[in-house]
Amino acid sequence: MAVTDFFVGEITIELLKNLVALSRKSCNSRGIAEELKTSVEQLLPIIQEIKYSGVELPAERQFQLDRMSEVLQKGLELVQKILATPRWNFYRHVRLAKKMQDLEKTVSRFLQGPLQVHILADVHHIRAGMDQRFDRLDWSNRMLEQRLGTLKIGTCGGGGVGSGWMEEAVRRVEEERQMKWEVSSSVLLGLGVGMKTVKGMIFGREDLRVVGICGIGGSGKTTLARELCKDDQVRSYFSERILFLTVSQSPDVNQLKAKIVQFIMGNQILSPNSVLPQWNLQYEWITTTKTLVVLDDVWSLAVLEPLLFKIPGCKFLVVSRFKFPTILDATYDVELLREEDALALFCHSAFGQKSIPPAADKNLVKQIVNECKRLPLALKVIGASLKDQPELCWANARSKLSKGEAFCESHENNLLQRMATSLDCLSKKVKSCFLDLGAFPEDKKIPLDVLTNMWVEIHGIEEEEAFAILVELSNKNLLTLVKGARDRDIYSSCYDISVTQHDVLRDLALHLSNDGSVNERSRLLMPRRETELPREWERDSDQPFHAKIVSVHTGEMKEMDWIQMEFPKCEVLILNFSSDDEYLLPPFIENMPKLRALIIMNYSTSNCILNGFSVFSNLTNLRSLWLEKVFVPRLSTIPLKNLRKIYIILCKISNSLDQSAFPRLTELTIDHCDDLFQLPPCVCAMPLLENLSVTNCHSLYQLPPDLGRLQSLQILRLYACPALQTLPASICELLRLKYIDISQCVNLRCLPMDIGKLASLKKIDMRECSQISNLPKSAAALQSLRRVVCDEDISWIWRDAEKALPELHVQVVEKHFDLDWLDE
Repeated sequence: MAVTDFFVGEITIELLKNLVALSRKSCNSRGIAEELKTSVEQLLPIIQEIKYSGVELPAERQFQLDRMSEVLQKGLELVQKILATPRWNFYRHVRLAKKMQDLEKTVSRFLQGPLQVHILADVHHIRAGMDQRFDRLDWSNRMLEQRLGTLKIGTCGGGGVGSGWMEEAVRRVEEERQMKWEVSSSVLLGLGVGMKTVKGMIFGREDLRVVGICGIGGSGKTTLARELCKDDQVRSYFSERILFLTVSQSPDVNQLKAKIVQFIMGNQILSPNSVLPQWNLQYEWITTTKTLVVLDDVWSLAVLEPLLFKIPGCKFLVVSRFKFPTILDATYDVELLREEDALALFCHSAFGQKSIPPAADKNLVKQIVNECKRLPLALKVIGASLKDQPELCWANARSKLSKGEAFCESHENNLLQRMATSLDCLSKKVKSCFLDLGAFPEDKKIPLDVLTNMWVEIHGIEEEEAFAILVELSNKNLLTLVKGARDRDIYSSCYDISVTQHDVLRDLALHLSNDGSVNERSRLLMPRRETELPREWERDSDQPFHAKIVSVHTGEMKEMDWIQMEFPKCEVLILNFSSDDEYLLPPFIENMPKLRALIIMNYSTSNCILNGFSVFSNLTNLRSLWLEKVFVPRLSTIPLKNLRKIYIILCKISNSLDQSAFPRLTELTIDHCDDLFQLPPCVCAMPLLENLSVTNCHSLYQLPPDLGRLQSLQILRLYACPALQTLPASICELLRLKYIDISQCVNLRCLPMDIGKLASLKKIDMRECSQISNLPKSAAALQSLRRVVCDEDISWIWRDAEKALPELHVQVVEKHFDLDWLDE
């Protein structure tokens, strides 16, 4: 059963409820609603039967159902719009009534056309299938009777010789066939047994409060846990109350506890200083709703224990490479894939199908699959790396995989050695970019711009090539591109797309980067958060470190926590830390004369103060600066004349940007900074600025009046700034401007009168700008304009402009609310 089958049933029920409400309302659509309600009532039993049948539909019929799902979804949205429209808005009611008529005709055509044909076809197939099934049973019965001969086998109610045995045999065959079907039709190969076992632990077993899924890296633990969270039975049993949290090796335990408490308390917002109730000690809690909390990638008992609250109805599923027998009530040890499932998973990754193609060398394929030792991640990654490669590459991979057998007795290291062959098909540059990913913390989303800027600076490539490398690594299953709802074209911003990586793949990057002596490595990386720098760094600090990328991952750091180190070749420094108070920048930044990119990321729940910015005095080559969740220092005191890009994310800005002078700056991004009230006038004194993004700044109410001085500006994003009411008229002087995003500026009242002067403007994104009720007449002069994105409520204001601009496309979109950025 496809996922669509489930949702189309829910949509139909909801649509029927709304139609009943509409048929009772006095409006133009009342009569049509009655007719449509009758049609939907006929359709509902059929869809419910499909929904709960568990039968996989043929592709053609699934396509028909998908199309009907889309129609019903649009119908539901249409009815909700009618119900929300005031009675006095006669024009809107007439227009929506016309759409209701079209919807009713579409549903009727489906009921009278394709659905009837499918029903007749089903009857024919059922009859033919039953005839074949009875023929097979009859033949099997005759063969068994011949073999049994005169054997006396217990009968069942006078059913003849062997009938009791036959019924039992048939029942077992059917059970085995059903079980096999369930396993093969699970979302991912090899999960059937695990899904069934873990469900047995969490369903109806009050004695099993904390259960675990354990297995080595790459065995599919996390995949199994995620599929359980998506399973219809699990979601229904826990009434959709499922929380999935990634713990990782260096977690912020208090932050995780706060998320769990917040979820159990019904998503109440807790401040960082809130006192958490001690449920794990003696705390009485009464709840009638079952809750499931999944803790993924748990590494230690000391971290796990504080996260387990004793609350009736709340169950915990712990996913780990390690077993915790003293705390887990039951554990499922993830089994390696069966041979046939391993082969199918590999073929799906390498060939796009579940079996070996006729043209492929079957023995060669099977040998490589055997060398992967039935580990899902290894099968998936190595299969993807060999996709579309010549046979010689396959033979080389087989040879290297077989040699990796003697590398180490540890299964973990064996896995890393085998997976390392998946990098052989990559070019030197792409492989180097993959290894760079080890510089970022595990289980964290890496913003797109962080990676691309780093690669631009250190590998000397263009941004377009950097993104192409990301796509290639994603296609090879070496990372995952997490795309947001607004990532539609080249104008996507840094938080629209991010990157995640499986922990085993990160281990692989670290394993390969840590080869050789610590002073000679091209990447000096801390694998996890520590309270101090690694001892081997301190032990060898009397010699220069030749790393081009340095990644430090700590907590709060003070002067005594740093050691003096020399980095004559370092070009990228990444400071990952967690601090609610203060953080001293490492003094050895002064010893990085070639530093081109500095990335400062605080993963704490609140902002911290940065100290030691005097070390910037020697950074004459710094071109890119990323600040996240810190109090931004006064940048005007820092001599960064060559700086090209600044990113200020989730920061406290205050007056830190006032009087700042960056004559070579080409990109300025300010995102989720709630204390930015006015964009400082000094921004207008950046003659080379091409990209200005001020997004999700809810307090911003004013832009500088002379913004038109930015004659190099091509992209202007003002997304989700609800306090902004007007745009400065000087914006119309930005003759190179290609894209402007004012979406979710809900209080913005109008576009500038002379907007027609923007001769280069190609796209306007103005979704959820409900206060804009008319369009300046000059808009008809926007000859370069190709696309406008807006809501249906204001799409009509562009009709006259569309007549004057034949190449203009007005894209009507639905409202979208996204809080994914809060996950971090």
